[in-house]
Amino acid sequence: RSVNIVAFGNERDGFSEDNQQPSLIWSYLGRSALISQIDSSLSASHFGSPVFTEYQACVFGNVRLVVHDCPVWDIFASDWYTSCRLIGGADIIVIKYSVNDKTSFQELKDSYVPMVKKALNHCSVPVIISAIGARKNAVPCTCPLCTSDRRSCVTTSEGVQLAKELGATYLELHTLNDFYIQKYFGGVLEYFMIQSLNQKSSEKLKKRKKVQKGHRVQPPQLEQPEKMPILKGEASHYNRDLHNLLCGCQCADVAFYPEDLSTVVEAHKVILCSVSPLFMLLFGVKSPTDIPDASILQMAQSLFTVEAGAASATAPHGAPPCVLPVRVVVKDSVFCSSLPDILHFIYSGAFQWERLEEDVKKKLRDAEKTEQVLEKVKCILKTPGKLNLVKDCRSHQIKQLYNTSLRLFFNTPILADVIFKIQGATVPAHRAVLVARCEVMAAMFNGNYLEANSALVPVYGVSKDTFLSFLEYLYTDSCCPASILQAMSLLICAEMYQVMRLQHICELYIITQLQSMPSRELASTSLSIVSLLKKAKFHNSDCLSTWLLHFIATNYLIFSQKPEFQELSVEERNFVEMHRWPSNLYLKQLADYRNYIHSQKCHCTVM
Repeated sequence: RSVNIVAFGNERDGFSEDNQQPSLIWSYLGRSALISQIDSSLSASHFGSPVFTEYQACVFGNVRLVVHDCPVWDIFASDWYTSCRLIGGADIIVIKYSVNDKTSFQELKDSYVPMVKKALNHCSVPVIISAIGARKNAVPCTCPLCTSDRRSCVTTSEGVQLAKELGATYLELHTLNDFYIQKYFGGVLEYFMIQSLNQKSSEKLKKRKKVQKGHRVQPPQLEQPEKMPILKGEASHYNRDLHNLLCGCQCADVAFYPEDLSTVVEAHKVILCSVSPLFMLLFGVKSPTDIPDASILQMAQSLFTVEAGAASATAPHGAPPCVLPVRVVVKDSVFCSSLPDILHFIYSGAFQWERLEEDVKKKLRDAEKTEQVLEKVKCILKTPGKLNLVKDCRSHQIKQLYNTSLRLFFNTPILADVIFKIQGATVPAHRAVLVARCEVMAAMFNGNYLEANSALVPVYGVSKDTFLSFLEYLYTDSCCPASILQAMSLLICAEMYQVMRLQHICELYIITQLQSMPSRELASTSLSIVSLLKKAKFHNSDCLSTWLLHFIATNYLIFSQKPEFQELSVEERNFVEMHRWPSNLYLKQLADYRNYIHSQKCHCTVM
């Protein structure tokens, strides 16, 4: 047997210098003759969080007493879930306040009492309101800093009115001595303890009689099915992939030089053109008539010179043999010195503007030159008609330019340097994007394979639509399968090229679609879940195959009636039988109950 008490409030005057006096609860536990075996080791422990101090002791000899004391109302409000849970399980509630702290009392009355009433939710839990302290009638200070009502006392009538609102018992404890603690407060508290124990004993006796009275067979309880494994999505590494492409200089087809040709910075046309109309103009993707913004044309002419048809003496590392790198001379030497930082900014997603500012400042160490370089970067990244050349251009503005920029070059021959041949059709692509986003293709185009020196690459084992969806993911970092079967085909393609994040996306899509399918549709669908399971296992999709086995077991009554159920292996069948829902035990109990209901022994109690 046990009694649970929850206490709220601070009995000390918040402006008194005597902060060493013991609390009401601790004083009662230490002085009451009925209390024994106080567990001091738990007196400083906390229930779930540092909101409640927990005390445990024995009362009336063998009754376990558990007290949770919350001295600060702000903490009570901040952990509302724990507070409601403790109030719901409380047998007695004690609310304390100091009669010399009118501000705290007013806050208790206006803010926290409604919260306590809401938590009680019309429960018949006894509440004790304890007004603690002797009222101080000294004349308050007259200085401007002390004219507030903080030293005003809480009157007896105010305390009684508060008790009426909560249906509580009101006590005034002028001091925490033996009389007030043991006889007055302790007497009321112990009365409510006895009432609570009597009520619990009565409820327990009623329940026992009810169990003894009813010998009828009860309907079996259907337990919830086992929780199926949860698949967690993988974070995107799209920007990191493109940044690594710049660092590795694979498939570079642009070489930037200063006017003295002393250094070289390599890059990729498709990446640059995807974020900047200026680079589109520079590399012939757009003509001057396609760009209405004159500032972009002027910037391109004043900043860069493209040596058409010219190749550097040494081809950039990783460039395809069939593609000659474009040599671009940067006329502005200050801009050219900051070009590596600018390219890192673009390849990292073009949204870390503040970091670019810091890098350029650190390199140039000249505020005027730094501002000029940053203004040119803003002009290069400007989208005509959408983003004006302003000084307060920030990361969130530039990020909008880059989110879907590579989609412009998906499945188009513009700047394409490789063509896939699949099912009699051709699909253009860009080696730089493929190498950055897919390790298998990086090895294929940079290793000793035929594809490394071929502009036409055949693809086998997947359909054209599936391969296009795969390429779309590489370019845009997103995919939207039209059906479960298409998602499975895309999963197989992703496993073939070892793109694990796309494989996880397809797994989540299949699971989401199956989970949302009603039982009636699941029973009538021609989609073979067992076939999906076999494919998932064959293509190393362990998470999906495990989930599908649980899905079949959870919907056992549906799948056991389908012919495909016989295609499960012995091991899979054993797993399904072990985890089936509803279980064999429940079905047997249900059959027994139905037999009992329809037997002659069962009669209508009304008739």
